[in-house]
Amino acid sequence: MMRKGLFFGLLLLIFGQAFAQEPISLWEGYDVSHGKQVTLTPYLAENNDSGMSVIVCPGGSYFWLDEETEGDGVAQWLQSNGISAFVLRYRAAGFGAFFWHYRILFRGKQYPDMITDAQRALQWVREHAEEYHLDPNKVGMMGFSAGGHLVMSSACFNAYDYLKANGIDTEVSLRPDFVCPIYPVVTMSESCVHARSRRALLSEKHQNDPMMRDSLSLERHIPDNCPPVFIVNCVDDPIVEYHNSMLLDSALTANHVDHCYIQYQTGGHGFGASEEKGTAECRQWRNEFLNWIRSLSLSKGRPNNN
Repeated sequence: MMRKGLFFGLLLLIFGQAFAQEPISLWEGYDVSHGKQVTLTPYLAENNDSGMSVIVCPGGSYFWLDEETEGDGVAQWLQSNGISAFVLRYRAAGFGAFFWHYRILFRGKQYPDMITDAQRALQWVREHAEEYHLDPNKVGMMGFSAGGHLVMSSACFNAYDYLKANGIDTEVSLRPDFVCPIYPVVTMSESCVHARSRRALLSEKHQNDPMMRDSLSLERHIPDNCPPVFIVNCVDDPIVEYHNSMLLDSALTANHVDHCYIQYQTGGHGFGASEEKGTAECRQWRNEFLNWIRSLSLSKGRPNNN
C-alpha cells in the first residue's frame, strides 16, 4: 500500500490535480457483509500546504448514493482549492430494498453498516496520512443529505468503536476534526423527519422502534467532545425539511459547540458543489466554507482526543 501511495503521489506532481486515484477497497481481507462495494477514492490536492483532508459522503436517502454531484464533484472542488478529498462509497440499502421491502425477511444493509464504513474511512486516512503528505490531526468529514446525517453521526458517536465487531483494533482517533453536514437529515424522531432515510437506515423491522429512533436522532446526542460543525441548508428544501438543521443548530448551541449555521432562503436540495444546480444564493456556501475552514484553529500536531 505504501508503494502504491508513493506512485500515485508522483503522478500527482507530474500531471497536476485533474484526476482521482484508483479507488481503495476498505474492507479487502475482512469478512464484512457487502464489504466489496465500499471504496474510498482519493483526490489529492497538489498545493495542500495545510495537510488538510476531507472525507466526502454523498447523500441518497441511505438507499443509494449521488456519486457525481455530492461525491466526485465535491471532491474535485475541494481538490482545486488545495484540500485533499476522499470520496466514500459506503453501504446503502439499495434500490431492491427501496422497491421490494425485502428487509422484512432479510437483513440486507442497514445501521450500523454505514457508520462502520465511515469510521473505517477515517481510520484509513489517518493511518495513511504520512504517505499522502496529510496531517492526521486535520481530517474532516463532509456529507450531503443522508450523508450529512452520516458525518454528524461520526461526530456524535466518536467514542464508540464500531470497527471492533469487524476484527479491527484501532490505534487512531475515530473523532473527525471537523464535520460539515450540508442540507442534512438530522432527526429520526421529530415530525420533520425524512421518513425515507429513516426507513433505509433502520430497516422496515426497526423504523418504528422508539429506542432506535431516539438513538439516531442526532440532536439528542451531542457529545462533550463534539468537533466544530459547519451546517448549510435552504428554507425551500423540498426533500429534507429545513427544521432538521435548525434542530441541530439549537442542540449545538445548547451544548456550546463551536459551529457555523448558514440558512439560505432558496436553493432547494441536492446542489452539492455544482456550478449549475441550486441558486446563486445557495452556491455561496462554498466560499463560506472555505473562509470558515481557514479560520479553524486546527494546529499541526494538535492532540486529537477520543
